[in-house]
Amino acid sequence: MSITKPGDLKIWDDYNIAWLKATEGDIDYINGFVEVYNDPLGYRGSYENIVQIKDFEASERMKTLSDNVQWFEDNSPIMDAHKKQNVVGVTYKVVTVAGESGDASPATPIGVNLPNANWIRAKHGSKSVSLGNITDAYREASSSGAVEEFAWDETEIERSEKYGEIKSKMHTALHEVVGHASGKIEPGVGTPTETLKNYRSSLEEGRADLVALYYMMDPKLVDLGLIPNLEVGKEEYDGYIRNGMMLQLRRLEPGKQIEESHMRNRQMIARWAYEKGMKDNVIEKKVRDSKTYFVVNDYDKLRELFGELLREVQRIKSQGDFEAGKALIENYGVKVDPELHQEVLARYATLNSSPYSGFINPEFVPVTDADGNITDVQVEYPDDFAEQMLGYSERYGFLK
Repeated sequence: MSITKPGDLKIWDDYNIAWLKATEGDIDYINGFVEVYNDPLGYRGSYENIVQIKDFEASERMKTLSDNVQWFEDNSPIMDAHKKQNVVGVTYKVVTVAGESGDASPATPIGVNLPNANWIRAKHGSKSVSLGNITDAYREASSSGAVEEFAWDETEIERSEKYGEIKSKMHTALHEVVGHASGKIEPGVGTPTETLKNYRSSLEEGRADLVALYYMMDPKLVDLGLIPNLEVGKEEYDGYIRNGMMLQLRRLEPGKQIEESHMRNRQMIARWAYEKGMKDNVIEKKVRDSKTYFVVNDYDKLRELFGELLREVQRIKSQGDFEAGKALIENYGVKVDPELHQEVLARYATLNSSPYSGFINPEFVPVTDADGNITDVQVEYPDDFAEQMLGYSERYGFLK
């Protein structure tokens, strides 16, 4: 008689396969020790939980993307040997978050693509969700004048006001649905956790971002009715370079280097493109009134550069090239220009806005009849973040 002990990876794999195949119904969840961003070696998962309700209208609009995922794979600039001939099981939904805990709360992602195991993705597929109400809330909270402060001219500002919302949603969809689901590892090469080690997460997030960036300027998105025109792509490029080169530095203390995986990948992409495009002045560094700006001069050439970098990052993953991956992240994604950093902190301080956003969870209170049967559920929204956190500690601290 054999006894399966808790922690059996076979059980975890079976669970993930069953979970990704469960695509019907109104309510879904993400639950478990899932992401490894907090472990430099990429093995120890942090607990996270997201309970979500399907947004039927938004999901139907974006179904076009998952229906055409093979087209995106076939037309990717990566090497043919690294393309999937048959992308399977890719599903995508826009959801409304009902509650979060663990690593997803109070600072939450805006999109999730799981499971992370490459062999499951290749054989069974993956499931992607865009957290619609979270995306909307982040955008509303971020309208604090940052674009006006760091954008070069009125054209950029007006483009952001007009297309910023659809740009954000389209980037998330492409990143999660197409980006993380694309590409394959060459035969005999180990998993990215084994081959790329502590650079795995930054490179994977960079790969998914590059897929989104490359296709945001593709007329195919217009043909599919996903965006109205390529001005959306220009807004994406403006904002990505602005954030990767400058704006995200507001989250660092003076003298610190970049450690967080997503921040590393954004700076890596922006700085690599800036350096490689210098000869053609693709991205120009400008100074006005002692303030620094990074301005995209050639959107088509920048798209080509994003395609070149995507091809290289996919090669690194597919071939397990640790040294090349390390060089990309260390040379472009880690080090911070101290003078530019100080300037960003000083300019951002005038905006009276926080560099990070956190969310208060709704509380669901059951309504019962005289016999104690639940007849309804009331949704209440506390307005004191500290009080909610202290309440969690008091009620659930024994679970640590």
